[in-house]
Amino acid sequence: MINLLSKKIELYLGRKPDFIDEVQVVDDGKGNLTIDVWNATDKEKPTEEQLNAFESQADDLETANQVISNRKAEYPSIEECVHAILDDDLENLQILRQAVKEKFPKENS
Repeated sequence: MINLLSKKIELYLGRKPDFIDEVQVVDDGKGNLTIDVWNATDKEKPTEEQLNAFESQADDLETANQVISNRKAEYPSIEECVHAILDDDLENLQILRQAVKEKFPKENS
């Protein structure tokens, strides 16, 4: 949930803020997240309604980030890629990469 709120804040600001000094989000212990500290000088602290306007975009970004994370976890390592290059086995490397892409497709691919 904190990632979703963070994405909404990024969309609201149009940039990624410093989530230590500039913007701090807290959990009340019941899963309710709120902005505790707002030191961003380029825009005033957003209302919940303003942030909720970015719900769909934030969901899309979070889904895309999850696909990227899943792919990175399953792609061959750098070492495996180097070995494939040195062993002239690029075809199998591309087959492995394509299988990962098919397993975790991007939304608009």
